[in-house]
Amino acid sequence: MKQTGVILLVAWILLLLSCNSDYTPRPRGYFSIDFPEHRYQTFEKDNYPYNFEYPVYSHIVKDSSLFDDNPDSPYWINVDFPAFNARMYLSYKTIGGRSVYKVKTEKGYKDSSVVNTFENLREEAYKITYKHTSRASSIQDSAFRTPTGLEGVFFSIGGNAATGKQFYATDSIKHFLRGALYFNSTPNEDSLNIVYNFLEKDMLHLVNTLKWK
Repeated sequence: MKQTGVILLVAWILLLLSCNSDYTPRPRGYFSIDFPEHRYQTFEKDNYPYNFEYPVYSHIVKDSSLFDDNPDSPYWINVDFPAFNARMYLSYKTIGGRSVYKVKTEKGYKDSSVVNTFENLREEAYKITYKHTSRASSIQDSAFRTPTGLEGVFFSIGGNAATGKQFYATDSIKHFLRGALYFNSTPNEDSLNIVYNFLEKDMLHLVNTLKWK
């Protein structure tokens, strides 16, 4: 009987000690990703006003969401990354050309044709980026000049915004190209950050090899 009491006392002491011990939660885990080697191929079409290098583990598809009467639409393309369920949208506009926008009126929406000025295209690029402010924890813009003499701005958007990387590149005279990277999944900065970092190198390589015709 005495021995049973001692055992119960020891068990009670151990229970008290365990209640006061520090608890360290294990961090949430994510699937590991095997990234391919960064290797590139050239996108160069006779009827396109630009060329650049893009990853061999991606492929080019035409953007089919544009209006048929938009004169710049034939040059809007997407760079798909099937292994990462991601897509980089590339939209090209000619400075001095015209773009068609939907304008809301009392009778509904109507098409409005606007001349593309460098100032308007640059302002539009900033507006599109800052539309993600509500979900972004930070937005950093970094001006750049490429080895081929092009200038532009690269945007890094923190938090769970729909897109984390965007840019525009231009010669300020005739050509204006904007790029935006999206994932076909619910935005989660913790799980996507490592992929963003990997694909950011590919976006920068595309920008640094971009040339106008």
